[in-house]
Amino acid sequence: MLIIPAIDLKDGHCVRLKQGQMEEATVFSEDPAAMARHWLEQGAKRLHLVDLNGAFAGKPRNEEAIRAIVEAVGNDVPVQLGGGIRDLDTVERYLDDGLRYVIIGTAAVKNPGFLHDACSAFPGHIIVGLDAHDGKVAVDGWSKVTGHDVIDLARKFEDYGVEAVIYTDIGRDGMLTGVNIEATVNLARALTIPVIASGGITNLDDVRRLCAVEAEGIIGAITGRAIYQGTLNFAEAQALADQLSEEGGSGAPG
Repeated sequence: MLIIPAIDLKDGHCVRLKQGQMEEATVFSEDPAAMARHWLEQGAKRLHLVDLNGAFAGKPRNEEAIRAIVEAVGNDVPVQLGGGIRDLDTVERYLDDGLRYVIIGTAAVKNPGFLHDACSAFPGHIIVGLDAHDGKVAVDGWSKVTGHDVIDLARKFEDYGVEAVIYTDIGRDGMLTGVNIEATVNLARALTIPVIASGGITNLDDVRRLCAVEAEGIIGAITGRAIYQGTLNFAEAQALADQLSEEGGSGAPG
């Protein structure tokens, strides 16, 4: 089970939002590359980047900071990025810059043909990000909830050849209220590709609950506010996840 630190970029800084609200941004670091190195030193095996300005603008806005992060971590761990990716040229540029995975979210829902083309052109490098509220997919920085059922859409995108699905419960993201295990498991059971949980991870109990359902196809969990505010010690979380994974997911809460 991967515990994946999130580095959310706004105006070149590392921030966290509450429920996707740009005006609710808390700056945690002026140096995202140093933050990336910090998480590597703490045992991170993958990093999750979000270009927040890009997500709202519909095109890349923090490329300098992103390149600095990729340069800082080198080939040590895979880096995945979402936010503002709307065309194949952007996907190609980011992969050329050294990113391992590109995450397509809103554009996948609004323009599935683009997602299909990206999966064909860059097999093994495309992850789809599905943000949902009460089982329905949200787009445009969570400002609009569509009528699309998250499981139906995920199955369609699986057929396109996406590498994995990142599932975010937007009611919990940045709120430190715990992961929506039930919804994440339901999605993972409906797919054969891996699911990465996102939104709400708060403490080691959440890590235990996730590891208990790892066999359903959940390979990781993205965490942000918890590791920056200190309710979750990242090094302890990844060490616990490693231990429970070796034990075969026997970390189910008693």
